[in-house]
Amino acid sequence: MAGVSDSPVTTISSDSPSEPQAKGTASSRLEPVENTIKVLLPLPLGDAYDYRVPDGMAVVPGHFVVVPLGKRECVGVVWGEGTGNVAPEKLRDVIAVLPALPMADGMRRFVDWVSAYTLMPAGAVLRMAMSVPSALEAPKTELIYRPAPALATDDTALKLTAARRRVLEQLKDGPAMAAAELAHLAGVGTSVVKSMALHGLLQTEERIVRRSFPQPDGLHAGPTLSPAQKIAADGLVGRVKAHAFSATLLDGVPGAGKTEVYFEAIAACLAAGRQVLVLLPEIALTAQWLKRFEDRFGAQPSPWHSGLTSLERRETWRAIAEGRVGVVVGARSALFLPFADLGLIVVDEEHDSSFKQDEGVVYNARDMAVVRARLASAPIVLASATPSLESVVNVKTGRYGEVHLPGRHGGHRLAALSAIDLRRDAPSRGRWLSPPVVEAMKETLAAGEQTLLFLNRRGYAPITLCRACGSGLECPQCSAWLVEHRFRRTLVCHHCGYSEPPAQTCRHCGAVDQFVACGPGVERLAEEALELFPDARLELFTSDSLMSRDEASAAVDRMEKGEIDILIGTQMAAKGHHFPNLTLVAVIDADLGLNGGDLRAAERTFQLLYQVAGRAGRDGRPGRALIQTHNPEHPVMQALVSGDRDRFVDVELQDRALAGMPPYGRLASLIISGPDPVAVDNVCAALARLAPQQEGVTILGPSVAPMALLRGRHRRRFLLKAGRDTAVQPLLHAWLEKIGLPGSVRLQVDVDPYSFL
Repeated sequence: MAGVSDSPVTTISSDSPSEPQAKGTASSRLEPVENTIKVLLPLPLGDAYDYRVPDGMAVVPGHFVVVPLGKRECVGVVWGEGTGNVAPEKLRDVIAVLPALPMADGMRRFVDWVSAYTLMPAGAVLRMAMSVPSALEAPKTELIYRPAPALATDDTALKLTAARRRVLEQLKDGPAMAAAELAHLAGVGTSVVKSMALHGLLQTEERIVRRSFPQPDGLHAGPTLSPAQKIAADGLVGRVKAHAFSATLLDGVPGAGKTEVYFEAIAACLAAGRQVLVLLPEIALTAQWLKRFEDRFGAQPSPWHSGLTSLERRETWRAIAEGRVGVVVGARSALFLPFADLGLIVVDEEHDSSFKQDEGVVYNARDMAVVRARLASAPIVLASATPSLESVVNVKTGRYGEVHLPGRHGGHRLAALSAIDLRRDAPSRGRWLSPPVVEAMKETLAAGEQTLLFLNRRGYAPITLCRACGSGLECPQCSAWLVEHRFRRTLVCHHCGYSEPPAQTCRHCGAVDQFVACGPGVERLAEEALELFPDARLELFTSDSLMSRDEASAAVDRMEKGEIDILIGTQMAAKGHHFPNLTLVAVIDADLGLNGGDLRAAERTFQLLYQVAGRAGRDGRPGRALIQTHNPEHPVMQALVSGDRDRFVDVELQDRALAGMPPYGRLASLIISGPDPVAVDNVCAALARLAPQQEGVTILGPSVAPMALLRGRHRRRFLLKAGRDTAVQPLLHAWLEKIGLPGSVRLQVDVDPYSFL
């Protein structure tokens, strides 16, 4: 069945990321066949397939092998001994063993774990761990040259020209070199080098071509830590030196110096000769982080992101597998890299929803990182100024340890935060900046300091309406508004990517030139700011204006150097950045994230606004944060203004506990989608009839999903709600295996959902 694994049922708890224990065995078994193995293929198939090992071929678990699949050949991984469930006459032979290092046992267990937890086929998970197929091929080799072992000293006998003598001089007491490198150093052509080999003056040998990688130095001197940082760092270093699994929440206010603290743990891991994985949620965070890392360790880590070339991905993947890379920094996908000796995982901004993958294999990289650390017997550090409620509860229950930094580094104070009641201090008509914000911006610019205007809404305006009939411009493929991007002169759907030129004629009433932009986006805010401050140097900081990691890095650099007066950004600008001259942060629509039925709406809004407010006043200068809101009485706004984060967390946890919601309960979402709404509804009706009937388990739905149409597919949703100690995977597995899906209908399972669209 699409989207549902055929693997044995497992019992798993989201609160305790230990290895799941498989239950059940094959119902029938043929006589085992000698020299058979099972091979898992990186395809969305239910299970591994049995193959026969030809005589003379040596195969061990983890080997990458070429096997026949139908009429084609496929690369898979040896997953263990054959099941014996295939008749001998039907077995097919393994074609070849690839020269790559075998996949480690811990990685194979991790693939099985993720598969069991997400109810996705193990092959679909394996595909993420085999994301660089070219890395499995034999590495390229090159000829290198060294002096022949018994050279006569008579120049005449050897016919040593001046050019040949220079070549030999370069090789004297040095390593062998490739022809191009040797020729360059000796100031001769490569033909001279090759001719010397032909005449017996040089001997050749083959060498594997390996790209060299910077080697961060764990013994490189770091900065002087504050007493609080030193205590925290010592705690993390002790966990690294224990060479055992532990999970620790590194909790500290913005500017507390959390990065320097976990850098000490990284240093201890490098000093022990083990590898480190650092997960970051946003590419925009990488630039400053990389600079700080290089300052601390004398070299940059190896990045892992979509912007790498195919050659860079291949060489990096191989180097990680061979243990030649000490530190990797990347986003979600880096979790599936083949570390030879993983000694530490750091998840920075662990609360960030960007760690959740919502398509394909649906998983939360933060939670799966805990699992990977456990399987590697390595510590993991979860760092955040606004920890997720799941992590807070795990600390309270003793599953995680905690290291706390209560104040900013250097004794600097947090920005003074105040709410602006838009009911009293409303902007003028057609404007979005309130009078107090405009006045604060004037003062900040006059002082030569920087301002951040934060609005978590891309484009010029979220809705475009026809004045004549009131209808809006909708995406033809989604139940969503088209967003005007005036700077690019296009209308865009932010859900599927559909775009079209700005409309002139209303498709509903035929009115011409009657469209009006409603509501603000960052582009509209930039337009207003430039009207108010025409001499200010202004820049947008969004995923639309900064299309690559290099562009984001350049913008961060300009902000650091003081080349920007007003930065207007979305959530890309909200966390992780350190801008010394930024003293004013203004949140334009603080109520934006509180709308809708999202379980985590209050939590996410508080995290986002607390983080963005924390960008101000980070280098000793007094900072201010102004929050425009229509509802200053809301608990989120009250908590922000009071600075009482812990009280907000306690109240939110109490509400979750009363409702039996995560982290005090379990949720699983089922999304059924297809181009034909009738076929989708028929599947939903069948699922409803066969829904599990168990005490403490509630099935909500089917209902039309809030995003009812996405990429041309009609969507319906079930929500399974259960107690905290309920293993939802066996329930889901037993329920879904009873259902057959038409080819056009898809079913996506999301255990512990973050999105409710």
